[in-house]
Amino acid sequence: MYILMNALYLAAGIRWGDWRNWQRYYPTILFFIVGDFLYNFLLYNKTMWLFHDVILPNHTTITLLSMAVSYTATVLIYLGRFPDGWLQRLLWFLLWSGIFLMAEYCNSKLSFITYHNGWNIGWSVLFIGIIFMILPIHHKNPLLAWGLSLVVIISLLLIFDVPISSMK
Repeated sequence: MYILMNALYLAAGIRWGDWRNWQRYYPTILFFIVGDFLYNFLLYNKTMWLFHDVILPNHTTITLLSMAVSYTATVLIYLGRFPDGWLQRLLWFLLWSGIFLMAEYCNSKLSFITYHNGWNIGWSVLFIGIIFMILPIHHKNPLLAWGLSLVVIISLLLIFDVPISSMK
């Protein structure tokens, strides 16, 4: 499933991504990837979700594939075609949040993602919304995005009662 999904992201990225200006988006691509690395590192012993596949062997390989392919394609399309007007931005945000949520919902129904330690699709709705709000902020003001991300990370660690002792 994840190979197919990443193939679709790759095709979309090739077709609609702003590859001509990839250097402008590179810091935000890395920001997106570092966020996922932080999740996987900080919550190694108390995971909120795990990916499963019939071909790829484990959560780590699925995550690395997504980081390399789907995150890159997403940023190149999402920011590369980011609209100017507020209504257009809202619709663009809703479209991309919807794409990610639909993929997650389908994967959860097919058992390609499982939730743990109090996480559920409702938390994913909020989290995906935060992701798509923070990406354009990072593109324009990286320090603000890092500050907001730190607040989100600390908040989630407190909400889900993740003690420092449970971290790797």
